[in-house]
Amino acid sequence: MTDYQVHTLSNGIRILFKHSPSTITHCCFIVNAGSRDETENQTGLAHFIEHLLFKETEKRNTSQILNRLELVGADLNAYTAKEYTCIHASLLNQHLERAADLFEDILFHSTFPAEEIEKERGVILDEIASYLDQPEEAIQDDFEELLFKGHPIGRNILGTPESVGRLNSEDIQQFIAANYNTGQMVFAVFGDYRFTQVIKLAEKYFGPVPANHTVKLRLKPGLNHAARNVSAKQITQTHCMMGSMAYSSSHSNKNGLLLLNNYLGGMGMSSRLNLEIREKHGIAYSIESNYTPLTDTGIFSIYFGTDSEKAEKATKLIHKELKKLREKKFGIVQLHQAKQKFIGQIALAEENRMGLIISMAKSLLDFNCVDTLQQIFEKINAVTAEQLLGISNEIMDIDRMTTLVFEPKQ
Repeated sequence: MTDYQVHTLSNGIRILFKHSPSTITHCCFIVNAGSRDETENQTGLAHFIEHLLFKETEKRNTSQILNRLELVGADLNAYTAKEYTCIHASLLNQHLERAADLFEDILFHSTFPAEEIEKERGVILDEIASYLDQPEEAIQDDFEELLFKGHPIGRNILGTPESVGRLNSEDIQQFIAANYNTGQMVFAVFGDYRFTQVIKLAEKYFGPVPANHTVKLRLKPGLNHAARNVSAKQITQTHCMMGSMAYSSSHSNKNGLLLLNNYLGGMGMSSRLNLEIREKHGIAYSIESNYTPLTDTGIFSIYFGTDSEKAEKATKLIHKELKKLREKKFGIVQLHQAKQKFIGQIALAEENRMGLIISMAKSLLDFNCVDTLQQIFEKINAVTAEQLLGISNEIMDIDRMTTLVFEPKQ
């Protein structure tokens, strides 16, 4: 049984609906186009377009675009990722048509005037500068560039000052034509409606959109080789990130690595790394691990920030924890506890309804289906201790890991 409904328009745009007996609606429009779809000369373009969508359309200026939802108290926002561009809004149920009208207008009728391109270029250059002032953020981008050296996945989503400085309207039109495939778009709604109401609304606004079935080729990254890079920065602490390429979103080991990552350094204060590095030894305020699956690869990483004289000890302690995972199989109780913790966190995360509907829309794009909460729990419970041991030896082998260190300039 599914707890959602799907309808496909004649142009290929899919409508995803999940019912919620609430006065608040959460909706999003996701396009399967992100920073990895840029050419080398277009770095930062997908994010640039996302900004410009809110600037001017054939019938609205910037003020009218922003006020269309904000005047009724709605929250409107957007983001760009490696593989997606997403516009989303939260609003009172009676204003869903406003959101559909606005989404269609900015996505398919933006004019990208030269003066707005120049204005937004300055905004993004400031955003890049601000980001570079945050080493805990900047190290992640630099780490991914090192891990996926020469591949589009490794490029910074924001772009560089040089690449953003040369983007123009021709680049924008070419990228949209090549990547905004209507068969790779989802309009998702989480609210208190009948499905027929949502379909009627979607047909009205998105039905007339011309079909675009341009096929794009995403190149799968090759295997990475272990590397270590130390960079001196104008900072006061040492920041370190280590990790490796990991499983794709469709890999049979994905759920095992999600579970293992959560146990090692995921949410909550009881992760192994937090207990060992922060609570027991008190040598790092921030320490975490992350696993991000993509359609044809994935990223596993561990990050910490600490005083320079403690960095070497923190690194050794992390290596020690990884060695335990590679050499010792989970016990029955240990595995059960890890599963219960992860399942509980997933259940609580469903309370973030905007995050939930966006996650469902992504799943529909990637797999043409959405797992129910029960199906997700069953997959986690099916993970075995033997599987986790194999994953640890494949993904968490220090000799195969890439490491990036930001250290203070002397």
